Amino acid sequence: MLLTEWNWDDALTVRYEEGWEGGLEQGREERDLELARNALTEGFSIEVVQKITGLDIETIARLQSGA
Repeated sequence: MLLTEWNWDDALTVRYEEGWEGGLEQGREERDLELARNALTEGFSIEVVQKITGLDIETIARLQSGA
């Protein structure tokens, strides 16, 4: 037996909030990758791009190599 009663509205609210947070995180990741690509194109070093975006060095190196 369940200890609490199922509340459909609460479940939908939680699902919405989780989806919203996931979308924001995905958007931030895409923004950081695009910023890194642009900075590399402009000639910034991997270390500077890492400081600007917070991305790891390996990811930036992959972007620089075009992979």
